[in-house]
Amino acid sequence: MSNHDLSNHEQHPHPHDLHPYMIECAAEAARVARGVRATQLDDPTHCPDWDVRAMVNHWVLYTSHGLEHRALRKQLSEELTARDFTADPDWAQAYAAQLDRAVAAWADPAVWEGEVDLGMAKMPADEIASMIIKELAVHGWDVAAATGQQYTVSDSAAGLVLAVVEKHGDLYRQYDGFADPVPVPDDAPVFERALAFSGRNPRQRVTAEVDQ
Repeated sequence: MSNHDLSNHEQHPHPHDLHPYMIECAAEAARVARGVRATQLDDPTHCPDWDVRAMVNHWVLYTSHGLEHRALRKQLSEELTARDFTADPDWAQAYAAQLDRAVAAWADPAVWEGEVDLGMAKMPADEIASMIIKELAVHGWDVAAATGQQYTVSDSAAGLVLAVVEKHGDLYRQYDGFADPVPVPDDAPVFERALAFSGRNPRQRVTAEVDQ
């Protein structure tokens, strides 16, 4: 892969430049996880058939174990995909530790080269990484919104998330991963626009009376 002109970083980021966004979003995800109380695991989320427990299990599986496995070019085991991570009272600490391992696995520039075999298809490694960063942020926000917290990222990281949801939005909607876009003002913050394009109302908080 040829070197990019880093003066044009925002328009044409080098894949390796995504790693700081991974670090940032993982740190914020770990912080939000630590703020989830055991009594909130049965509460609703923005996703119609998922309570906080189901959302957390999906989040932990794909954004920490999945993130490391993609770097190592390994498939997730059936044991991992079936595990209830929240059954461990210290799941948030275990998630933070696994995130650290996953982020460290992507610190090697060589990991960003080539493709990742997803089983049914192959995808460039940098694209897979950007999609998992999106998962860290969007599902991090889902968990935060459902548990009375905030998920906050820099505008630069939010710009990456927005680019990913715009690029892959139709695919996610095809598999019911996203709802229809939610209207927001053109001058809304970048992360709010990313959430809205993914079918989330960025200014709505979930309560036990949620009717979605």
